[in-house]
Amino acid sequence: MLASNTRRNAKLLVSALIMLTIASCEKKTPQPAAPAATPYNLVLPTQLPQAVILPTNNPMTVEGVELGRKLFYEVKLSSNNTMSCGSCHQQSKAFTDGRVKAIGVDGIAHQRNAMSLVNLLWEPNLNWDGAATSLETQARVPLENPIEMHQRLTDGVSKLQQTSLYPPLFAAAFGSSTITEDNVLKALAQFERTLISSNSRYEKSLVPGGPALTLDEQKGKILFFNHPGESGNSNARGGSCDHCHSGNNYLFTSTNFTTPGGTTQYFNNGLALSADLGRFGVTRVAADRGKFRVPTLRNIALTAPYMHDGRFQTLEEVVDHYNEHIDINTADPILLVSNPTINGSLGLIKLTATEKRQLVAFLRTLTDSTFIKDPRFSNPF
Repeated sequence: MLASNTRRNAKLLVSALIMLTIASCEKKTPQPAAPAATPYNLVLPTQLPQAVILPTNNPMTVEGVELGRKLFYEVKLSSNNTMSCGSCHQQSKAFTDGRVKAIGVDGIAHQRNAMSLVNLLWEPNLNWDGAATSLETQARVPLENPIEMHQRLTDGVSKLQQTSLYPPLFAAAFGSSTITEDNVLKALAQFERTLISSNSRYEKSLVPGGPALTLDEQKGKILFFNHPGESGNSNARGGSCDHCHSGNNYLFTSTNFTTPGGTTQYFNNGLALSADLGRFGVTRVAADRGKFRVPTLRNIALTAPYMHDGRFQTLEEVVDHYNEHIDINTADPILLVSNPTINGSLGLIKLTATEKRQLVAFLRTLTDSTFIKDPRFSNPF
């Protein structure tokens, strides 16, 4: 009996040792690493500024950009599963929504007009008031804002995690199928950095052999880039548009690129002060009351209504404002034309009806018809 028990115990000991050995081997067996994401080849149009600064903690990848495109159009990121980023930023409208003011999931109007998302790669500050300093931080705001998509990002992440679609996509882009708030924001930012518009008829006209602008468009171009009395010529006509919408860098915004990464400039464009005090709400500096970031004029014919509050329905109304109706008590000095021999009145450009028509004709040449049809930016669902 004793010998039998001894043999049985020996067998049990050997079996236990074998199991421990197997378990030990299993623990030491390395798990295959997730394939590295593919670096995204971001090609910058030669005429646009080349010195862009990309965040080192969010390198662009093919997988990250494509994931960001899906998230941009994903309604699960809204509280009632009816809205996405693409609801207020529609490709056909150069990523605006055609409304006076954006409308959120609960039917409440935002206090501001939806800005275009064109060429944000070059913008160091975002939103009308420049409150966001990166695309990653900006993306959270509309997702969680009660009058926009009205859902905590953590709840949106939970919805995505429960799908069969998204965990593998996050694993491919970021190396883990566990979805995080940080990676949602990073993917959205990667996609938005690809929204580059640079193929307007105006640019094509600058290339030898390219399509020529019409006579009205050519005269409108001169008015756009000139100011009254240009180069000391008291007879020179101009609209002074280029002072705020610089065409020299082809971005048609006011971003100053004399420093690395650029510096956002803000202006009061001669609208009477309202409850929305713009940049002042961020800085609390008195001089910033009524100042706003200058939106790009690229695809401007597609992004009506205009101004931060969407008050103007047409480009003609915008030109009328700058030509005849700016508030000289609030307007930035850069807008005030004060040579009485040219315009006869402080602050008024005094373009003729013909000149205003020509200026609008030029603005319409800034439309990039390929951008609004580019399948890389379209809804993938």
